[in-house]
Amino acid sequence: MDGNNTFYHALEIDHEQCIGCSHCMKICPTEAIRIRGGKAYIQEHRCIDCGKCHETCPTKAIYVKQDDFDNIHRYSHSVALIPSVFLGQFPTEIRVSRIYAALKDLGFKHVFEVESASATYAEAKRAYALTHQDNLPLISSFCPAIVRMIQIKYPSLVDNIIPVKAPLDITASYAVMVLQEQGIPREEVGLFYITPCAAKIAAVKAPVGEEQSIIDGIINMDSLYNRVLKKIKEQGKDYVFPLLRTPRLSADAILSTLTNGERRVCWAKRSYAIDGIQNVMDFLDKLENDEVEGVEFLELRACDQSCAGALFTCDNRFLCGERMYARARKAAERERNGEMPRDREMDKYKDYLIEQAKAQPAEARSMMVLDEDIGKALEKMERIDKTKAVLPQVDCGLCGAPTCEAFATDVVCDKADMHGCVFYRNHLQQQGRTTPEQCTKCMTEIWGPDRIDDSK
Repeated sequence: MDGNNTFYHALEIDHEQCIGCSHCMKICPTEAIRIRGGKAYIQEHRCIDCGKCHETCPTKAIYVKQDDFDNIHRYSHSVALIPSVFLGQFPTEIRVSRIYAALKDLGFKHVFEVESASATYAEAKRAYALTHQDNLPLISSFCPAIVRMIQIKYPSLVDNIIPVKAPLDITASYAVMVLQEQGIPREEVGLFYITPCAAKIAAVKAPVGEEQSIIDGIINMDSLYNRVLKKIKEQGKDYVFPLLRTPRLSADAILSTLTNGERRVCWAKRSYAIDGIQNVMDFLDKLENDEVEGVEFLELRACDQSCAGALFTCDNRFLCGERMYARARKAAERERNGEMPRDREMDKYKDYLIEQAKAQPAEARSMMVLDEDIGKALEKMERIDKTKAVLPQVDCGLCGAPTCEAFATDVVCDKADMHGCVFYRNHLQQQGRTTPEQCTKCMTEIWGPDRIDDSK
């Protein structure tokens, strides 16, 4: 079960900036946004922190919370947990060792690359799969936005999610263990994850399948990228940076966060790697309707090109992917020459880390919690169907909800009024059952007084 009874949300709306354009409402994959009083509002029980609303907002009114960067100075041993996609943001001429040096100059005492745990993560999933062949297809737990979406939109598939913590958590456990072996107390170690997306912020603040994450802070990747790039420019070309022991990951580890990254090393004979949240939903719809059979494993990612196309990336996702593949080719060449990748150093701790990677199964959390009383919930479902029947089914959005079905649900749950539907209101006008003043009042409640102003 989930260690936290509520979802933490990294996304918030600045209503001073919001103009109620409804772009976010229309693009949200779980219909979590409504327009009221000319402003957008997020229904928290539906939101999965995928960040699509943030991407489409023209006024940047939707922002993502992060921890204060200066928090790293509260620890004598601050650790930067960086994803490989972070290194892929930088131009090819900036070497990995240069980036590590800049991170050290910014105040981080240690740097660990999250994908160091990719082999251990794959091993943990494989071990689980061997004893759960009766529950196929097994679904990767890597992408937290997908896990949350399944919890609320596809609850019948929640038991298919592999209860294994993501590579981030495994690497974090490894970092703590390594530093403690060096005699550094846990309270002096601050673990800071450099996140490429909002969903991973939410996953750290309210993890699925555990009570609390061991991560101490979150830093958005785009903000750290700018700090690192500025530091490198300040150092100049003649800067003599210290020789640092940077990790030389395996090719598979480097590519693990890109599409097909898990599938390429998985045990399954038949598997799919699907990216883009709409593509994922289309496939899960087919899966729920028994239109897909014989699949053993699903790698599902919310972003196009997976983490290379995440919310906080700074460069084009295809250019980032190209750099990561170039780095992977160099890693493969080193392996062919007999050089052991350093991520294999985790092998001696493998059994311990696999045990640490186990998580409690995720719980289903329906986005349509109509009532705690089952009888009343069923009654409301009938009322929703009846309400939908009198709506036009054009999904125009003028009611402040993204679809007629969402509007019907809001009406039955006392979160909206039937008069909010312009078609229904027009029908009442024709019958003389409402007045133009009442119509204006209703539209003002949804879209705000500025848009319903006769003086303009």
